[in-house]
Formats: sequence, structure tokens, C-alpha cells
Amino acid sequence: MSANERPSGQQTQTYDSPFMKACRREPVPHTPVWFMRQAGRSLPEYLKVREGIPMLDSCMMPELVTEITLQPVRRHKVDAAIYFSDIVVPLKAIGIDLDIKPGVGPVVAEPIRSRADLDRLRDLTPEDVHYVTEAIGMLTGELGATPLIGFAGAPFTLASYLVEGGPSRNHEHTKALMYGDPQLWADLLDRLADITAAFLKVQIEAGASAVQLFDSWVGALAPADYRRSVMPASAKVFQAVESYGVPRIHFGVGTGELLGLMGEAGADVVGVDWRVPLDEAARRVGPGKALQGNLDPAVLFSTTEAVQAKTDEVLAAAKDLPGHVFNLGHGVLPTTDPDALTRLVDYVHTQTAR
Repeated sequence: MSANERPSGQQTQTYDSPFMKACRREPVPHTPVWFMRQAGRSLPEYLKVREGIPMLDSCMMPELVTEITLQPVRRHKVDAAIYFSDIVVPLKAIGIDLDIKPGVGPVVAEPIRSRADLDRLRDLTPEDVHYVTEAIGMLTGELGATPLIGFAGAPFTLASYLVEGGPSRNHEHTKALMYGDPQLWADLLDRLADITAAFLKVQIEAGASAVQLFDSWVGALAPADYRRSVMPASAKVFQAVESYGVPRIHFGVGTGELLGLMGEAGADVVGVDWRVPLDEAARRVGPGKALQGNLDPAVLFSTTEAVQAKTDEVLAAAKDLPGHVFNLGHGVLPTTDPDALTRLVDYVHTQTAR
């Protein structure tokens, strides 16, 4: 099935939504809007329901996941929901000893740095993440015609956490492995590609209308290194879910020099951070792809007039694109005023109404 064929089941309800049309580069009634990290720390209702519940535990509680995922849809009237989870959930599900430490991020007890360590990365089965299937079933029943975006961490970013043992500024252990033992590196990313693809398949089969692959740290690489050492694994993920016919989005931070290659990896939509204007991003990506982005999240801390002016710049840069999904250039910052997001959604809808 191609991305332009109408799917069956739950995804049929969302097929003609503005978000899905934009992903397919079809005419839309208005530019669709959603925000990375729209469900989370910026919302007081999120902080209330998450109080006292560790992050990874919350990702395994279907009723809580459903509530958190729905919160920004109710409040902001965004055009798509994104499934509330974390990129390390599939790693936790297959038995990797890790935790998400507040103020730090994912921390891995025993980093993976040798061939023997690969044995700890077993295949992911639907039973491992049964709570995902249950939560998405609840969500699609609540969302109706509003699409649900499933997501996963890309192989490079997952590998970075596993090899470093946690977040890293310079990725020195990751790059040392990539350059020093290219075969082990390739095998590691290939294993992670299989795990990631399996996690996305669970979400799509449960009813997700689109999927996004987050490669948060891949901007640390030069284009030649990305093409040789990372792109094959990302391409394997996108190819694995191609037959489902749902839009596939590829996003990374600091990836201005990688945009063309990220498009080549197989996504239908390429996410762009705030560093590259969308018209220039379109030139780098080339024809045949929709773009997503790309207001700087920090702009939301300014005045309403300033936010609107910067939004106008994004919309002007996107005016000739055949497909544009409005988003931030990265996730919503924790101390963002929720009302600023609500106003932004309304402003984009009003300014682009056709």
C-alpha cells in the first residue's frame, strides 16, 4: 500500500483530516498544527495526573497515557495527537536496565560497548508492549477524526543512549565505537532498527494514523558519516512500515546539513528545526516530500505580537510548499505558557484558512 491509498479500519476516520492531507501533499482547508512534546510538562493538568508517578511507569498505564495524550487536543485544538511515551520504552520492554532520572534523562545501568552486549538486545514482541496496544485502542475511540501519531526513537539516538549510558554532549563513546569497530556499530544499529520497526508496527496495527521517527542526536554527525553509518538503519525502519500506507515523518535536531539525506532515508515528511527556513529546507530535501516545522520554541516566551510575526515568517517560507505541517523546531519547553500554544494554533488556522 502506498501513502496515497486509503487504509482500512480505524485509520479511515482520519484519512481526510488536514494533517493527513498535508502529509500527502494534498490541498488542505488550513495548515494543520501539532507540537512535539505538546502532551507534557507545560500543562498543569499533566503535572497533576503525573504527580508521584515515575515517567516509565506512566508510559505503561493505558488509562493515564490516554488522558495525557488527549489533554493538548482538548486544550489547544491541535490537528493531531501524539502518543504519550518515551523513546526508551521499547528498550525497557526488552529488559534493558534503564531509568529516566528527573533533570537528567535516560540512564542505562550497563552501557553496550562490546559484541557480547548485543545479546541483551532481543527482539521486541507485541506482548512486550501490550499496554501500547490497549492505550491506542482507547485513544482512537476518543479521538474520532483527529489523527494519532505514533513514534519511536531512531536507531542512532537509541544507540547513543545505550553506548554512552545516558545523555551526552559530545557522544565520544558513540563515535569511538562507530569509527573504531564499524561492523559492531552496523550490527548494533541493525538490531535497533528491528526493535524500532517492531515498536512502530505495534502502534500502527493498534490504530495510529502516522508515525514519527525521532533522531534527536543525529545532528552531531557529518553528512558522510550519516550516509555511511546511520542512514541504512533508518531506511530499514521506514521500509519496514511502508506497506501500512501511513505517513512517515523523520525529525532530528541540528540536522540542517543532513536534510537531503534524511529525505532519502524514506520518510514522507521531513521535520525541520528552527535553524533553516522552510523554503531553503525544501531546496535541500528535494521534491516529493512534505515538510514539518519550524517555529523556534523559545519564541513562545515573547509577546503575542512577536510570536505572530515569527509565525508569519514561517508561513511565508512555507507558502509554496505542496505539503506543510506547522510545528515547532523542537519540543515545547517545560515552562512555556500553555495559553501561548493555544493562541498559536488559532492564529495559524486563521491565517491559513482557505
